[in-house]
Amino acid sequence: MNVCTLKIDGVEVVGTAGETILDVARSNNIEIPTLCHLDGLSDVASCRLCVVEVAPSGKLLPACAVAVEEGMEITANSDRLHRYRQQIIEMVFLERNHVCSVCVANNHCELQDKAAEFNLTHFDLCPVNPRLEVDATHERFAIDHNRCILCLRCVRVCSEVEGAFTWGVSGRGLDTRVVTDAGAPWGESDTCTSCGKCVQVCPTGALFEKGRSVAQEKPRRPFLPYLTDKAGVPA
Repeated sequence: MNVCTLKIDGVEVVGTAGETILDVARSNNIEIPTLCHLDGLSDVASCRLCVVEVAPSGKLLPACAVAVEEGMEITANSDRLHRYRQQIIEMVFLERNHVCSVCVANNHCELQDKAAEFNLTHFDLCPVNPRLEVDATHERFAIDHNRCILCLRCVRVCSEVEGAFTWGVSGRGLDTRVVTDAGAPWGESDTCTSCGKCVQVCPTGALFEKGRSVAQEKPRRPFLPYLTDKAGVPA
């Protein structure tokens, strides 16, 4: 096992080959915020909330996707990073339509939690406000694209855990969507097993179970004990 020594926020820590900056930071109780990351799934660095500064260049790199190296000096928390992360959260809100008061995940939403954590009280940028569809063709579940943050957790859990490969990504830029079976309505999917894993790992109210009222707490189902959220709680 190759062991390397590095510093995160001035604290000397030890990591092993293959571990990411995020892995080492969390094993040493150094908090780095994330949205797309979920223990047990591969990382895609899509949210960029976990960006850290790596000396001497000062480049901003995603902590979940960069492997540790001997002698690294990393800043995980600073005023500069706080501002960047605050702006990232703002842009995530403004790229879609997030109205918390009428969302099934209100008070149980990771994006909402991050906005509160970073004291995001108003928006300085102009909203995009696209009018996106809701696919409720599935018998048990639905997806509201207005609330999707493109974390791709649903795509990864469907392929890596369930092995169904139902979810994928279509389009580019502002037209990017998560889709089932290359764009077929969810209710017409030939590959979906109706396991609900995608709904369980969704950090917002984009994927939800039909019949759940606004702000009703999401259940903690026992069939994914190896996937955990930022607090180490089973997803």
